[in-house]
Amino acid sequence: RTILRCLGDIATVEVVPAGTSAADILARRPDGVFVSNGPGDPVMAEGVVTTIRELLGEVPVFGICLGHQLLGRALGGTTFKLPFGHHGGNHPVRHEATGHVEITSQNHNFCIDPESLRGVVDVTHRNLNDGTNEGMRVRDALAFSVQYHPEAGPGPHDSRYLFAEFDEMMRRAGAKAGA
Repeated sequence: RTILRCLGDIATVEVVPAGTSAADILARRPDGVFVSNGPGDPVMAEGVVTTIRELLGEVPVFGICLGHQLLGRALGGTTFKLPFGHHGGNHPVRHEATGHVEITSQNHNFCIDPESLRGVVDVTHRNLNDGTNEGMRVRDALAFSVQYHPEAGPGPHDSRYLFAEFDEMMRRAGAKAGA
């Protein structure tokens, strides 16, 4: 519900089932598509990966947690199972552009192999405990994602700025479409 509240602060939100096709999503004329978190192995969600692949370049995309992993797979990347997973609060993540460390909440067992997306994405966030990919921005599409939960509220809201970035991305895409 917190994700919906955060998105509701920047847009009108319509939730669609995971099996909704890209054509059906685009027919709704969204300003952006948010790919949410969820349990499980991203390899098991190939239908959603196909949908995301078809949405890229058509509409801004923002993914969190499983949405981050699915975006990576849609771009041709691979995922792997972490030995212990990342669970709970207080996981330090460095925002690569600024060097700031965000204290994050996490709950996942899989990770994107950043080498599998070399030249396709820029890694934007890195886990300081194990060096894994915690965020990325797609080079050739208006799309980005993070592995952790910027909406979580167990402590500081270090990462809530990501929702404002998604808002700005949608506004830029809307301005281009209107031009």
